[in-house]
Amino acid sequence: MRILYIILFSSLLFVTSCDNDLDQFPENLISAESLTDLSGVLDAAYFYQLGTATPMAVMGDFRADNAIMLESPYTAFDIFDADLPVMNDQFFGPFYTAAYRSIISANTVIESSADATQVGEAKFLRALSYFKLVRVFGATSVNLEPAPDPTDESILVRQPAMDVYNNVIIPDLQDAISALGNAVDGRASKLAAQSLLGKVYLQMGDFANAQTNLATAINGAAAAGVSLMGDFAAIFTTDLNSEVIFATQVTSAVTSEYGFSEFVEWYRGGDTKSLQPLDGDLTAAFDASPDDLRRDVTINTTDMISPKYPGGDANVEYDWIELRLADVILMFAEALNETGDTAGALVELNKIRSRAGLDDSVASGQGDVRQAIADERRLELAFEGQRWFDLVRTGTVDAEMGQTIDPNFYLFPIPNSEVSASFDVITQNPGYN
Repeated sequence: MRILYIILFSSLLFVTSCDNDLDQFPENLISAESLTDLSGVLDAAYFYQLGTATPMAVMGDFRADNAIMLESPYTAFDIFDADLPVMNDQFFGPFYTAAYRSIISANTVIESSADATQVGEAKFLRALSYFKLVRVFGATSVNLEPAPDPTDESILVRQPAMDVYNNVIIPDLQDAISALGNAVDGRASKLAAQSLLGKVYLQMGDFANAQTNLATAINGAAAAGVSLMGDFAAIFTTDLNSEVIFATQVTSAVTSEYGFSEFVEWYRGGDTKSLQPLDGDLTAAFDASPDDLRRDVTINTTDMISPKYPGGDANVEYDWIELRLADVILMFAEALNETGDTAGALVELNKIRSRAGLDDSVASGQGDVRQAIADERRLELAFEGQRWFDLVRTGTVDAEMGQTIDPNFYLFPIPNSEVSASFDVITQNPGYN
């Protein structure tokens, strides 16, 4: 069942020109201590994830070798230099604002709700938000209070990514696992928290813990009603289908705060900045597997677009998938391979290849299997905002992009408005100064 977002809280945390997004308190909301029903605030934490979806989609595919920009200055996505901040207003600013608004809403629920399930959901959403922030910006400002002291500059100082993982994201997900049930019904669940925790450990390079948590998620999937869809195309035409573990839900009944073309339009060539977004490198990757059933679902080489998502009026009802079972299986394969179980990794990899109509992989040896898994992730998850973050995580940016790229540009620029509003307490990422 689709979440019914409470409109009262859709105006939560409006910012002013002199304030930072992470230290706001909604002036039109009574104090958290006075609230007896936190469900609206929790729904706001879900709602604000909508504002992160399109920026994550563009960063994940257009920065990588899946999609290209065609209109200046947006071509800076494909040029690894200091020019990327010109897109602050369209991508990085809205993403930053939405993530911290979700965090502050979650903070309110965590501090004030007596409902353990509500707190578990809020901790999942807070962890998800910080995970996105760390992947995009690296070191990240941390605020764990619903109404922080505006004179306390400590919450503005960016914390190292590993500290955010260890002190916020991992504990929040562990708490969510303990608090949540396993029903997958559009809200945060135990299975979603286990899956995200495995993804976090994989991002950190902790393959042993990734393997443990991803195995637990896979083993519990059937009981939660989660399974691979038989038809790959149906994943993207059937809302909240059996493969989806967690999605940020989109509905025409509620307008996203993101004020530009949504992710579906970017991929389908519906935004004038990239009328033909398909990168020829992705076409070549599919050409290497001509029998792949995912090809026609994912790419259209006549119009040079991706038809992966519904078009027309249906696009406003299509959810942004944060976690699905195929992603979890491929991550599990990677963790197995990196911990020495190459044979087990191939078993998991071949589950995904089988659905795609492909023969079992002939890769052998840890290095070849590592590459086979990476190649499979690209084809399986193309146009789902994953590719760039996978390249950075696996240290394969230069090899896959075919050029030597300054590691400073693996991250994205902090919105200049946040740097200025903090009087430079929030620092800009190197390379973008």
